[in-house]
Amino acid sequence: MRLHRLDITAFGPFGGAQHVDFDALGAAGLFLLHGPTGAGKTSVLDAVCYALYGTVPGARQSGQGMNLRSDHAGPGTRTEVRLELTVAGRRLEITRQPPWERPKLRGTGTTVDKAQTWLREYDTTARAWKDRSRSHQEIGEEVTQLLGMSREQFCQVVLLPQGDFARFLRADAEARGRLLGRLFDTRRFADAEKRLAERRRTTEARVREGDTALLADAHRMQQAAGAVMELPELAPGDPGLAEAVLGAAAIARSTVRERLTHAHLRLGAAESAHAEAQRALADVRELARLQGRFAAAQERAERLRERAGAHREALDRMERARKAEAVTPALDLREEAEREHRRAAWAKARALDPLPAADTEAGASALAAAARRTAEELGGLDAARRAERRLAELVEERTGLDRQERADEDVLREADAWLADWDTTRAALQARVDAAQDAATRAEQLAVRREPMERRLTAARTRDALTADLADAQDRARAAGQRALDARAHWLDLKEQRLTGIAAELAAHLTAGEPCAVCGATEHPAPARKVAGHVDREAEDRALAAHQRADEQRAEDERRLGVLRETLAAATAEAGDIPTGQLAAETDELARQYVRARDDASALHAAHEELRHAEREREQRLADRQQAAVRVASRLTRRDGLEREQASLQAELTQARGAAESVAARAAHLERRAALLTRAADAVRAAEEAAQRLKDADARLADAAYRAGFDTPEAATAALLDTAAHRELQHRLDAWQHEEAAVRAVLAEPDTAEAARRPAADPAAAERTAATAEQRLRTAASARDAAARCRTELDGLSARATRAVRDLAPLRDEYDRVARLAALTAGTAADNERKMRLESYVLAARLEQVAAAATARLQRMSSGRYTLVHSDDRSGRGRSGLGLHVVDAWTGRERDTATLSGGETFFASLALALGLADVVTDEAGGVRLDTLFIDEGFGSLDDQTLDEVLDVLDSLRERDRSVGIVSHVADLRRRVHAQLEVVKGRSGSVLRQRA
Repeated sequence: MRLHRLDITAFGPFGGAQHVDFDALGAAGLFLLHGPTGAGKTSVLDAVCYALYGTVPGARQSGQGMNLRSDHAGPGTRTEVRLELTVAGRRLEITRQPPWERPKLRGTGTTVDKAQTWLREYDTTARAWKDRSRSHQEIGEEVTQLLGMSREQFCQVVLLPQGDFARFLRADAEARGRLLGRLFDTRRFADAEKRLAERRRTTEARVREGDTALLADAHRMQQAAGAVMELPELAPGDPGLAEAVLGAAAIARSTVRERLTHAHLRLGAAESAHAEAQRALADVRELARLQGRFAAAQERAERLRERAGAHREALDRMERARKAEAVTPALDLREEAEREHRRAAWAKARALDPLPAADTEAGASALAAAARRTAEELGGLDAARRAERRLAELVEERTGLDRQERADEDVLREADAWLADWDTTRAALQARVDAAQDAATRAEQLAVRREPMERRLTAARTRDALTADLADAQDRARAAGQRALDARAHWLDLKEQRLTGIAAELAAHLTAGEPCAVCGATEHPAPARKVAGHVDREAEDRALAAHQRADEQRAEDERRLGVLRETLAAATAEAGDIPTGQLAAETDELARQYVRARDDASALHAAHEELRHAEREREQRLADRQQAAVRVASRLTRRDGLEREQASLQAELTQARGAAESVAARAAHLERRAALLTRAADAVRAAEEAAQRLKDADARLADAAYRAGFDTPEAATAALLDTAAHRELQHRLDAWQHEEAAVRAVLAEPDTAEAARRPAADPAAAERTAATAEQRLRTAASARDAAARCRTELDGLSARATRAVRDLAPLRDEYDRVARLAALTAGTAADNERKMRLESYVLAARLEQVAAAATARLQRMSSGRYTLVHSDDRSGRGRSGLGLHVVDAWTGRERDTATLSGGETFFASLALALGLADVVTDEAGGVRLDTLFIDEGFGSLDDQTLDEVLDVLDSLRERDRSVGIVSHVADLRRRVHAQLEVVKGRSGSVLRQRA
């Protein structure tokens, strides 16, 4: 990424338009951005960040919110930042305008214009700028994708704020972890830790669920087996639960199978007794049935003898009916001929009734001739009827013209009335659109202000909570310091006492004849003796250990106090001195204003749609008005032609219709007469033919009755039976015949006759005996079924328990594996020697890369004296793997980075910032960064160190980079020739460039 040009208008301290040519400044590779304190040096960097990401760096944003407009700008000048740069081989121009409260164009008061953003790209082929987007979201995504960095990463990598890296050098592992986590986005590793922990809990719950289900099956088996089965006293998750349940189930199955065998034997005996009783009962019932059957057959034979006379009469009636059936076709033919004759006579009377009296006496041929003459007269009226229809069409067309004329007059009148109020309607709708647009802009501004306000409120609450904890931490630190001093004094006292009584310890090791370790004498006439209260080495060591523990506790309490003070200072810097209650009230009020503005802005789309609808309606009414005028003019010509054609047709029809009201009426009269004559001729002819057929049918009927043996047709008709009577009579005859045959068959059966000669049967006694045997059988069968069900249920539950144990085994293995892996990534496993979490491990690797990249520049800046090294050691109870030490080549010792002096801290943090920039750039995808800025810190360097630092910065040009130094150190103006000076004044700051 290389910056080319920056244009600033009414931004920050700059009241007017200012321009920066980075190509000219970066030609020398190193340029200086200087000016007095408060002039606006950092505001130039804020403008670069704002152009790229739409926000300024975090610390300045939290201090000033999104109020980027210069207080020195005129009311008619809009705040604007335009940046031209090359990134990923594309030359882009980004223009951003924040929300602007300006005077209204009409009337008094102010209105707010919403934020605007433009993105253009230079087309090398066309040699012109082309618009790419005007969407805030699209431009933000495009810039982030091209740079490969978020705003926080950009501010750390390109702007290099030295104060942040100085704190990074002195920070503990937790603070370093938070910064590195933001820059390298290690959330996915933290998510992996959480996922493994969740999976461990899930698998553990599933294992417990499996054991619970297994115990539930065991309880069901116990209920099925009764007191035979004893359950193990184990809980879900206990080892050995599955083996104990399966063993108890095996014992229960064996006992239940023995019960089932005994039940089978008892059931077999009961079945034999029951079968014998059933056979005896069947024999008795069969004997009773045969005896009853013989008695019933005798009763039926007696009833048949009583009905013999009625049976002979029914046979005679059936014979006469069969003879009469031969006359039925002639009867049916005569009845059909009589019905046709009546219908024909009625149709003839109906057809002749509408005709005049002269026509009713005519025959069929005369009526047909009259109908032909009427049809010929009707054919001559076809032309007149067409003329009459055309006349009706003309009248209808003239009526339509009148109706259209009235409709067009209504259209013209309504359009004129509506268009007369158009200006008033449009003004009202436009006012609604403007009001909703203002509300939308206000909602965007309030939305931008809400997040900083909520952060300040959170910081204020943190500030209040930490203020209350600070006094306790200070008391604990003072108490720990006093305890450490007391322990040290106690240790020194004991040490002094031991040195005083050291002679007694040496004398305790003297041996006669052996030389003394102090004087060498072999005689020891008066060795020293231990006195009361003597201090030995063990007591001194215990005092020393107590002193070391107290000193470690003091250091830990002081470290916690420092962390608390640093956190409290950050929260106070974020929240300021405003009370939390006031900030909460302001935040709530800002939220309420945002909700009201958003609700008002929701009507913008509806207002726009209503305005567009009104404009379309106006265009439609103008078009309708013009079309109506054209139709009015064309109707005048059409009306004249219709009047001439109507007069000609009326003259022709007057002659054609004669005395009738119209040609259609005359034609209708002729059509009706022709139809009546034709129908009458057909009816007369049909009546004559029906009379002849009736006469022929009477003759055939008389002949058929004589041949069938009847004196008259009426006698044959009386002998006929209808279908129901014939079926009923035949049924009676068949029933008599069947009953007679059945009685003869029963009386002829040898078994039945034999049973009738035996004594009467007693089925009740046999049934009682069979019932007793059946009760014993049901009892035995119930016992057998209960034992079988118990065995089946136990087998099923045992099989299910076996499957559950087999299916649960892989889950137990998975739980063991996941639990080990989750403990390893969480830093709680015994295999994780340094108790390092997965995210900390990744961050440690990144910090090791940063330290290696920073050391390459730190050795040049310190003339080979200092080297940054990464440490995996744990610091107290903090996380391991994020330690950072400096190795001093002059002493050969490794020490903490917090012990560096001010100047050493500066160039160490500068080297760290440059190294971190390289690592983050590689992590972001290798985006080339050709322009860097370094903010402050050079005033703490001596001349020699400053020369070495500038040499390192100047070496960055080897990769065609340009480095901007932001500083007010006077000596840099002599050393760096390319300069951008910020000059402040009462009317705002201005920029002066010298390449």
